Amino acid sequence: MVQTQAWSFQAPPSSTDSPYSEGPKLSVSRDRFMQQSHQRTRGEFLTWRERLAVKSRRQADYAFAVLARTLSWAYNRGLVPLNPCERPGRLYRASRSENIWSKADEAAFHAAASPHLSLALTLALWTGQRQGDLLQLPWSAYNGETIRLRQNKTKMAIEVPVGAPLKAALQKTLDRYRSDNVPVPETILATERGTAWTEGGFRASWRKACIKAGVKGVTFHDLRGTAVTRLAIAGATVPEIATITGYKLKEVGSILDAHYMSRDRALGQAAIRKLEESNSPK
Repeated sequence: MVQTQAWSFQAPPSSTDSPYSEGPKLSVSRDRFMQQSHQRTRGEFLTWRERLAVKSRRQADYAFAVLARTLSWAYNRGLVPLNPCERPGRLYRASRSENIWSKADEAAFHAAASPHLSLALTLALWTGQRQGDLLQLPWSAYNGETIRLRQNKTKMAIEVPVGAPLKAALQKTLDRYRSDNVPVPETILATERGTAWTEGGFRASWRKACIKAGVKGVTFHDLRGTAVTRLAIAGATVPEIATITGYKLKEVGSILDAHYMSRDRALGQAAIRKLEESNSPK
């Protein structure tokens, strides 16, 4: 339980009630008291967060954010005079700069995972879409050549041309349903029972499949960055990558520059190869 300084003070008398003309002086004292009390309380909350951070900086940030939001709600309704938890900064900084799925990771996962999870990997790598959007993607979004969807986060309409490996995986899945004489589920990604995934159920199954395959240090979320990287290595331009993934142009540039592009050796090799080709005799 967090102990904090109590917010209480004696209101200064108004100039009409006091025989002395020192109302402003008392008001300054009250403001100073409030500022000092606010600083002490903020310090205690930050110390509490630091104690939580010993075990997990990410969880400490999450707990503090919940507290800050609660106090913000109370402050906006006049229930507390100040919010000592606003804009504290973060202790945890996630970096995905090295977290790219390698070809070996991909092969190991396909070899160990069940077909419905293997399809999820292929779908993510060849569309560059978020997990939530892919779990909700219906078969009606696929017309044999492209996949159309509206991203939940950005509300942007996306049309992704379906590459040959993804097309083959989708056809194989449909053929399996027909050979097993079972109805095709509503969603492209479905459980072994043919039902739509819950996010929690998918994460648990995905984690088990990664452990079985020996894939470490990468998550499903990293498949989105991996798709961006592979498109760049293949020579796709920033506008082309933005069209497929739904990122804004400046976001694609920032991702490639800060997180992926500068870390991938193949990109440097591709750049030199292009330079050599441009200088070779025609």
